[in-house]
Amino acid sequence: MAAKLKFSPLVALILIAGMGAGMSRAGNIAVYWGQNGNEGSLADACNSGLYAYVMVSFLTSFGNNGQSPVLNLAGHCDPGSGGCTGLSTEIEACQSQNVKVLLSLGGAGGSYSLASTDDAQSVADYLWNNFPGGSSSSRPLGDAVLDGIDFDIENGNPAHYDDLARILSQYSSQGKKVILTAAPQCPYPDASLGPALQTGLFDNVWVQFYNNPSCQYASGDASSMLSAWSTWTSSVTAGSFYLGLPASTAATETPGNGYVPPGDLTSVVLPGVNGASNYGGIMLWSRYFDVQNNYSDQVKGSV
Repeated sequence: MAAKLKFSPLVALILIAGMGAGMSRAGNIAVYWGQNGNEGSLADACNSGLYAYVMVSFLTSFGNNGQSPVLNLAGHCDPGSGGCTGLSTEIEACQSQNVKVLLSLGGAGGSYSLASTDDAQSVADYLWNNFPGGSSSSRPLGDAVLDGIDFDIENGNPAHYDDLARILSQYSSQGKKVILTAAPQCPYPDASLGPALQTGLFDNVWVQFYNNPSCQYASGDASSMLSAWSTWTSSVTAGSFYLGLPASTAATETPGNGYVPPGDLTSVVLPGVNGASNYGGIMLWSRYFDVQNNYSDQVKGSV
């Protein structure tokens, strides 16, 4: 039997107002790809027709006063030996289908930080010349020009990511728009990305409503999630906000931690968020779990 969904009086009013006004907005789906060799190719993800954004994840080492950047794509290929340059063809195929492909920085593991503004400048120069523009003899993903950079910073050290965002945004003046996105945790403000997000430079913010009991869906109760969503969308200036979700019960640190069953997402949660003028859609972790659970297929028509 499905759990009875519960809301605080404030959230109930938000829901009623949004549904009564008929203000729901059509959204997109973004997904993380790269951390499981069994999730299929990047081309497979784009050919599915499910996603508007795919974040190639992760650049797990960078900064730290000039340490060599390391791209980790799990079982897909070995960037260090030049084994990932063949992804260039797949990236361009994705873009030909109007799917934006971004490089994601950070992740839950890895060794990364920014020691100074100069360190942020060095990282920005590396990123620009190797992924969304510029030129380099060592482009890990080949010659394809990525659409932007995603900040998935999760180590609790926010220093100089605002500098990195400002420097990367300046490259857009060179003729190519560098899309900037970020994936903060749902407790507001985010410990790692708070200052960076206050720059107002991010095009999309996909807030992670999982692995965070204080602001995630739990046991049929969506009130904490919807309250946090309201805080985020009213406190940060960004192009659009996405509801970040696990694509299956196995996708989180503790099984089911923040998982929203597809029926509850479409019937209750989305009506509570898609009335926001800056609603963009949902983000899923990750392509592997989405393939296993067929989550996107079940919800795409309602996003």
